Amino acid sequence: MCCFFAGTCRIRCEEKGFVKPLDLLNHLISISEHEELIKDAFGELLISSQEAVFSVPRVALSVRPRPGVFEYVCLNVEALTVEEFSVNEYLEFKENLTDKCGNDNFVFEVDFKPFSSDDHPTLSASIGNGMQFLTQRISSKMFYDKKSVQQLVDFLQCMSYKGKKMMLNNKIQSLNALQYVLRMAVNHLSLLPLDTPCSEFQHKFQAVGLERGWGDTAERVLEMIQMLLVLLEAPDACSLEKFLGRIPLVFNVVILSPHGYFAQENVLGYPDTGGQVVYILDQVVALEREMLKRIKEQGLDIIPQILIVTRLLPDAVGTTCNQRLEKVYGTEHSHILRVPFRTRKGIVRKWISRFEDAAKEIVEELQAKPDLIIGNYSDGNLVASLLSRKFGATQCTIAHALEKTKYPNSDINWRKLEEKYHFSSQFTADLLAMNHTDFIITSTFQEIAGSKYSEGQYECHTAFTMPGLYRVVHGIDVFDPKFNIVSPGADMSLYFPYTEKEKRLTSLHPQIEDLLFSSIENEEHLCVLKDRKKPIVFTMARMDNVKNLTGLVEWYAKNASLRELVNLVVVGGDRRKASKDLEEQAQLKTMYILIETYKLNGQFRWISSQMNRVRNGELYRYIADTRGAFVQPAFYEAFGLTVVESMTSGLPTFATVNGGPAEIIVHGKSGFHIDPYNGDQAAALLVSFFEKCKEDPSYWDTISTAAIKRIHEKYTWQIYSERLLTMAGVYGFSKYICKPDHLAKSRYLEMFWALKYREMVSSSFSKAKSVPLAIE
Repeated sequence: MCCFFAGTCRIRCEEKGFVKPLDLLNHLISISEHEELIKDAFGELLISSQEAVFSVPRVALSVRPRPGVFEYVCLNVEALTVEEFSVNEYLEFKENLTDKCGNDNFVFEVDFKPFSSDDHPTLSASIGNGMQFLTQRISSKMFYDKKSVQQLVDFLQCMSYKGKKMMLNNKIQSLNALQYVLRMAVNHLSLLPLDTPCSEFQHKFQAVGLERGWGDTAERVLEMIQMLLVLLEAPDACSLEKFLGRIPLVFNVVILSPHGYFAQENVLGYPDTGGQVVYILDQVVALEREMLKRIKEQGLDIIPQILIVTRLLPDAVGTTCNQRLEKVYGTEHSHILRVPFRTRKGIVRKWISRFEDAAKEIVEELQAKPDLIIGNYSDGNLVASLLSRKFGATQCTIAHALEKTKYPNSDINWRKLEEKYHFSSQFTADLLAMNHTDFIITSTFQEIAGSKYSEGQYECHTAFTMPGLYRVVHGIDVFDPKFNIVSPGADMSLYFPYTEKEKRLTSLHPQIEDLLFSSIENEEHLCVLKDRKKPIVFTMARMDNVKNLTGLVEWYAKNASLRELVNLVVVGGDRRKASKDLEEQAQLKTMYILIETYKLNGQFRWISSQMNRVRNGELYRYIADTRGAFVQPAFYEAFGLTVVESMTSGLPTFATVNGGPAEIIVHGKSGFHIDPYNGDQAAALLVSFFEKCKEDPSYWDTISTAAIKRIHEKYTWQIYSERLLTMAGVYGFSKYICKPDHLAKSRYLEMFWALKYREMVSSSFSKAKSVPLAIE
């Protein structure tokens, strides 16, 4: 076996130094006499490996026996020996295959391991359940250590808003005094009707040390006080989570999304502008609603505020991106605050691919400091880290997508890609934000730790190297309790089941019918559908390679049975204007070639990107009326918002098995998984579905009903906002009691920032092409 492997290594090594083990495994399988190799330990080793690095006669493997755990081995195929590598040795082995730059005698190593607590989960199944573990750990400590209980009391005494005390005042000086006052309060409240408003007894409570914030009625105040009494006597994780989730802690929220065009209309489809805009706007509506509900139930008359802080674009190209302040639709107290990018020469007018400190404008607008700061994407998370440090606010990180996973070997080949992508500063910003933040929200498990055989987006930041810049021996630990899976939903006012006839926007049907069936071909729609009686297979996404829209068109084009059964409608790209994006240009060209090559006109409709979300919601439902289906064919999808939207509408959904959709859909029950790398198989699955629906129409209804049920159980903005605010309470308390532990890590991050990041950013700006400025 080893002799064969040695020969194979030489063959592969001539091609490239880095090989994905599955490529090597497929090479072995392709030779019939060696099929038995995959059944032994050697095959298992290859299957669980993430990377093979060749330098004849040695081969180094990065082995991942289970999510979150890595081991490194080196095989000498001539001496037939195996040795264990440390992470440093493995990364150095990789570096030796590149043209290194810098001082070879000294490598800047980044290692956050010494600042990570060993007290974290070890089971891979626990990854993403950080809040649950944290409350268990804290409550356990409180059970055995009365000093920890006192910390909770001290935390409650810190509660205030604009100088006004909440929860406890200074009249309560000890734990015994608090318990005595709480028991007195229980006796008093037990004599009152449950719906008695807090205003009727608040004056008496304030005199003994209990301020507002416990509840708006006698019933809620009594429940909160009894919950705290239990925590003071016998703490448990469930009670601690519930209690911390109900204390008055979050009134002012800042959400950072600096890049791209951020507005509520006419921006979808612009560079760097996609699902995250919809995500944030829907998040804000749900978050404000939940904040208003909680503040009322806490018995307070505080008005919450949410600011989405983004960049101001003087050249707004028909959008509102040049307005400093814009109210968010569907909210009462939430706004988009746009801050200009500035240089010494003036304000940057145009969009550039990827803010100075916005602290002054945030405080000016809120008239207070933020309590919770949420970052989005690499740049937003970096700014969130700086602002949370400045204000002392709780920080939440949402990556949406991490660039490192999109571009294979982008770390080792960073110099070749630096001019176009600036990966050095981007990966560094990610490391800084991941390690500074108080908690991280992801939409799926795969986003954190991948699947059985592939790394997750965060997981691939565990250890990597950027030769000549620095070597990361421990960047992030996916077992860290800061990771939490909190899946978003769809806006239920826009996306609701097609069966809810009384809510249907039938006035939009003429527009939708024109969009789908008009015989006129123009820049908005190309090709026509001749048979309107056929079900419609529908998809909607940007024209990026990863979205694979042209792949879906090719699957359809090559399958005669599928073309006979259904029509195909693709919404993507914008033929109404010339694209400046090279990737989109290539995809548009491919689409034209497919249409011509396979003579798709008559069975296929290509519609330019649609920015009207209200109409898009009804479009999903209209497709459902045709007894059609939605297909999301991406090579990889971090979450899959369109999948949630289509399932919410009751449209049977077929979506990529790579990424979030694999968790959203239960295959064969609430939808179907497809492999985007096996188009023939995906097309066959669609054929099978529609043939079965033809024989038994109730089958379509079964999948549709199950899809709606799945969404309402797990993927709604109400569930999301409830969990987010509870996490703000739990992690806010954790931050309070762990201040000394964070100091060393904070100093290390400052050093990393000063020694590396500032230098990279300065270098990037000095090399950047000139950008049009406005004279101040």
